[in-house]
Amino acid sequence: MKKEKIETLEDKLKYEIAEELGLTEKIKEVGWAGLTAKESGRIGGLITVRKREMNKKDK
Repeated sequence: MKKEKIETLEDKLKYEIAEELGLTEKIKEVGWAGLTAKESGRIGGLITVRKREMNKKDK
């Protein structure tokens, strides 16, 4: 029995950015592990940028 994972802000951003980059089909087919280092890095970098922007807006 699998434990249900609670979706975090980072998870939501990850899926949103992957969709914007046109990677959702690839993720559905091969999973997150099937992404190249470049693709994963791009997603991670954009998550960081968006989180910084959110923190600036909150201040």
